[in-house]
Amino acid sequence: MMLADILQQRAGEVIQVTPDIPVRTVIALLGDHRIGAVPVVEDGVVIGIMSERDVIYSLQRDGAAILEWPVERVMTRPVITVESSLSPLAGLSLMTRRRIRHLPVVDDGKLVGFVSIGDLVKVRIELIESEAEAMRAYIAS
Repeated sequence: MMLADILQQRAGEVIQVTPDIPVRTVIALLGDHRIGAVPVVEDGVVIGIMSERDVIYSLQRDGAAILEWPVERVMTRPVITVESSLSPLAGLSLMTRRRIRHLPVVDDGKLVGFVSIGDLVKVRIELIESEAEAMRAYIAS
């Protein structure tokens, strides 16, 4: 299984923002869609990620004034991206090492998806459960 397989199971486009959008607007977008982060895209290229953590750290450091700032002043960059051919386990490993929770999936320089650590943990658990069931069936036969 690859990240491409996970992305194929999803409907709709990736929610994304441009770097000039006010932080207040992105916070509303995160809340409305009940998501933890969005990729920040400029001219079709992922240039950063705006996450809940970015908002919290910026509020603590700079106060409520950040709500009117453009996202590019608050987002995380440089952004770590992966290709859709990456395995979920390799993605989990990368996220654990880099202490991140979201990965933009980019093929040929273009954003094709966005995965969270929760997405990859779910796939890993399903695989482990499937392997365990196959082992039980083998032992029973």
